[in-house]
Amino acid sequence: MVAVVTALLALAGVPFLLALLIGLVVALPLSMVLFRGLRTRLDAAVEASRVRRADVRAHLRGDEVDGGAAAPRAESSDDAAQGETDGRRD
Repeated sequence: MVAVVTALLALAGVPFLLALLIGLVVALPLSMVLFRGLRTRLDAAVEASRVRRADVRAHLRGDEVDGGAAAPRAESSDDAAQGETDGRRD
């Protein structure tokens, strides 16, 4: 988009550096409007990825994952009495 605006201004006789600066100033706000749908989909994908990553981390910690929210796992005294550990090294 910047290239198109710059090329049009350069063809109109505007010096190249000035045309490039004007192209940047015009194209950035215009892209925010034109690519709004793409930005919305990207935001949703990033949020879904963040939730999946949090679920995987909770699963690796041994927490129970319940619909996107991790709840700490309750350890019974029987587990500790039988010598079972949570996998961490001391």
